[in-house]
Amino acid sequence: MFQFFRNFFKTKLGLAVALAFLGLIALAFASADVSSTGTFGGIAGGDRVAVVGDEKISTSELVTGANNGLERVRQQDPTLSMPEFVAGGQLEQVLEALVDRHAILGYAEKYGLRAGENLLNSEIRMIPAFRGADGNFSEETYRQALALQRITDAQVRSDLGVGLLSQQMLIPAGFGASVPDKLAYRYAQLFKERRQGSIALLPAATYAPTGAADPKVLRSHYDRNREAFVRPERRVIRFSTFDSDALGDRIEPTDAEIAARYERDADQYAASETRDFTQLIVPTEAAAKSIRDRVAGGASFEQVAREAGLRASPVADVDRSGLASQASPAVAAAYFSAEQGAMTTPARSSLGWHVARIDAVDTAPARSLAEVRGEITDTLREEKRVRGLADLATEIEDQLADGATLAEVADDLDLDLSTVGPALADGRIFESPDRSVPEVLRPALATAFQMDVEEPEIAPVDGGQTYLVYEVGDITPAAVAPYGEIEQLVEAHWRAAEGMKAAQAAADRVMSRVRGGSTIAAALAAEDRRVPPAQSVDMTREDLARQREQRVPPPIALLFSMAENTTKKLEAGGNTGFFVVNVNNIAMDDIADNDPLIAQAKRQMGPLLGEEYAEQLRLAMREELGVSRNSSAIEAVRKQLIGN
Repeated sequence: MFQFFRNFFKTKLGLAVALAFLGLIALAFASADVSSTGTFGGIAGGDRVAVVGDEKISTSELVTGANNGLERVRQQDPTLSMPEFVAGGQLEQVLEALVDRHAILGYAEKYGLRAGENLLNSEIRMIPAFRGADGNFSEETYRQALALQRITDAQVRSDLGVGLLSQQMLIPAGFGASVPDKLAYRYAQLFKERRQGSIALLPAATYAPTGAADPKVLRSHYDRNREAFVRPERRVIRFSTFDSDALGDRIEPTDAEIAARYERDADQYAASETRDFTQLIVPTEAAAKSIRDRVAGGASFEQVAREAGLRASPVADVDRSGLASQASPAVAAAYFSAEQGAMTTPARSSLGWHVARIDAVDTAPARSLAEVRGEITDTLREEKRVRGLADLATEIEDQLADGATLAEVADDLDLDLSTVGPALADGRIFESPDRSVPEVLRPALATAFQMDVEEPEIAPVDGGQTYLVYEVGDITPAAVAPYGEIEQLVEAHWRAAEGMKAAQAAADRVMSRVRGGSTIAAALAAEDRRVPPAQSVDMTREDLARQREQRVPPPIALLFSMAENTTKKLEAGGNTGFFVVNVNNIAMDDIADNDPLIAQAKRQMGPLLGEEYAEQLRLAMREELGVSRNSSAIEAVRKQLIGN
């Protein structure tokens, strides 16, 4: 119930801070595609973006981290471009992760902490992704995984080493943190806090400029906000599919193949007999004979077993060979020579002496080739289909490896080639968001956006029922759209931006009037534009806790973080305008010293306090080692990444 305190009191993220650091480090280094990073040896601003202690963070490290961070974010948003990534503040986060990495390494080295080779080996062996089919660590699987991600063993060990060092230092810093009783009481009391106020929205659309726009103003707006007009990378994809129809008559079994399969599985089609029986296993032959004789004399088999302190076990659908392997040939001979309803003669196995009552006998006559021909034909056809498709796919793969084009393969197999695109990485068709690529292409999209032009690939789809052969016909990289093609979009963006500026100014005016003694309703009415009325709010933190499974609206969160009789503004998302939030009254109820909320607050706030301790240690590491940033080099990297 105290989850919302994270939002309102700005506590740090994550309990296991060491693991969080490992995640931050991974953002910059894990799955690194070093081959695509390039170098920055001669750019303006120097070859370093920061220095931590005596260690330099190079411009190439920052570019590598940015590239890898973008790839990671693209797993959730495939169309995100580098300019959008940078504009969202992600480059700064990557740099901070690099600074943390070097600070942890420098601090650990200074005080003699280390992650030895044996410890690293142990950690690698514990990663499930590196286990083979037997569940144990596989060197081959490990190497294949690294090759797939295009990273080296040294990089993996370096990242794991930093993570282990952070665990050694940061987890103990926050371990066992406890909250004082008075602080827990105060937080538990806040649960009963009631706030009354108002929230008003000043829409940007209301304040947006009207009338014709000056072309010079629009062009200037375009030049200043080029990153807002970046078109994502799109690709034209050519493809074709084939299934068992491409094999023609090759999958139809011949008479000779059917006869050979019938002969191979002759035992399967021979006459068979299975039996159900109820049995006992006793230590001696005499005991087995005694039981058999009593049952033969008219006693109940189950009753005789109970009197002997045993329980007769029913067994169903057993054939002679199976029984011989499970028990012994002698037991099988005895059980399969008795008539239905009769008791068997005692027979011995490694478990003891067996005696049984035959409950049922099920016999099946032999089946001739004519009778099972259809069954064998279907089996052989499916086997030849699967094998033939795999062989054909291998043959095509070899042709592609030898330089054959997609058109040549399609012509050879008499396949129809289709072209789709330009497509975005998420499958939508550029400029036609209501359309998307065919479903058969979706499993191959991620690979298609990593391929070069006219380098065809083949992949199974539909669980191997169909194969897809495809290539990238054309690549249009992410870039700022030419002004002449998006004038209307630029104008809409300009109006929205100007509307936001005017809405912000209006919010300042409304706040000024409220602070001067006006009610928020009167302050809104004083505007020369007609705006929506303010909405009253009257709720407690307990009310918020009931909504913890939902996202708390930002203006409500702001209202619960403000002082009484104060007014603040808050930008609404999506360029929709500005909120003006006013708090009129804050009331607080007392709670008993033994209220269960206090104990609950101590339990839930302890980990948060531990996070704070670990966070302070992290900052102290930076301060002790010393961190300096080269703003000109950082800016140069930023411009290089966004293509300026």
